[in-house]
Amino acid sequence: MTKTALSEGFELCWTEYQAIGLHASVLQAYHHWSADELLAAQALGAVRVNGVVQVADMMLQPGDRVCVYLPEHQEDAVDTGWHILWQRDDVMAVHKPAGLPVSRTTRNLFNTLISLVRRDTEYKDAHLLHRLDAETSGIVLLAKNGWADKRWKKHLDRLLQRKVYHALVWGNPAWDEHLCETWLAEQQNSLIRSRMVVTTEQDDNAVHAPKWSRTQFRVLKRFGSYSLLECELFSGRKHQIRAQLAHLGYPIIGDKIYSHDGAFYLKRLQQDLTTDDLAVLGAPHQLLHAYFVQLQLGKDEQAVTDTEYPPAWQPYLIAAPTAD
Repeated sequence: MTKTALSEGFELCWTEYQAIGLHASVLQAYHHWSADELLAAQALGAVRVNGVVQVADMMLQPGDRVCVYLPEHQEDAVDTGWHILWQRDDVMAVHKPAGLPVSRTTRNLFNTLISLVRRDTEYKDAHLLHRLDAETSGIVLLAKNGWADKRWKKHLDRLLQRKVYHALVWGNPAWDEHLCETWLAEQQNSLIRSRMVVTTEQDDNAVHAPKWSRTQFRVLKRFGSYSLLECELFSGRKHQIRAQLAHLGYPIIGDKIYSHDGAFYLKRLQQDLTTDDLAVLGAPHQLLHAYFVQLQLGKDEQAVTDTEYPPAWQPYLIAAPTAD
C-alpha cells in the first residue's frame, strides 16, 4: 500500500491524460499559483515531469507524471492505495482504504479519494455518488463526469439496490440474525455532537428530527470475545450501523465514538492516542468495511464485492472461530 506524506512540505502529483502544456497542466491542478509564482517555483526546482526537474514550459504527452513540491503545505499521512473494482462508461466502483477521507477535510486537501481519482485517472470531473466515513474501508461509487453525476445522484436509491457491510464487533450476539429498526438522532447535550443515538420519533432534545433506520444484522463467525457480522442497510442514515450496534451492546472494534462511551474520541481532540489506548480500542480505526453492492443501472444489474480488508482486520480474521 502507498503512503504519501512529507515531513516538511508536500509533493502534489498527477498523471496527464492529454497533450497539454506543462504550465497549463500545473495551473489547472494547483490553481493557487499565478503564472509568475509558477515560474518562480520552477526556478527553485519545485516542478518535475517523470522525475526530471523542468524550469520552463514544455508539451506534455498522455501518461506523463507531473509533481509539484509545496514547501508550505502539509497533510496527514494516509493510505492512498485506492483502486478501481468495476467500471463502465459513466460510473465506477472503487476500493477506498481505511483512513483515506473521501473529500477535503481540515487536515487533508489533496490526499482524499476524490482528489486522487481526479489526479490519477482521465476522469478529471469525477464526482462522489455517496460517502463513507474516513475510517471505514470498502466500496465507493463515483460518477465519471458531471453529466453522469446529475443522472445517477437523483436516483441513488434505485441505483444502490443492496448495500452490505462487514463489521468486527466486541461480543457474541445471542441471535444469529436480527432486524434492527430504530429512530436515530444527534442530541443537543452530547459532548460528541456528531454521535447518533437511538431515540424516539418525538425527541425534543434531538438536534434534527429523528430518522427511521433499518438494518439487518447476521452473524458470520464467532471468535470468542468478538464476532464478524454482516450488516445490510435498508436506510442510509448517518453512522447507522455504528450507532445501532453500540445500542445493541456490540460496538465495532476500534470505533472511537461508539465504544468506551466516546472517551478516546474526546481524548484525541486534545492529544494523540497512545499505543495503550489503541490496544484498548482494539484497532487504529473502526473495523467496518463496505463489502458488497448490487447496482441497478437501467436494464442492467451489476454486483460488486470488495474483499480487501485493511491490515488491522487480519489478526482478528486469522483467529480460529468458535462453532457457529
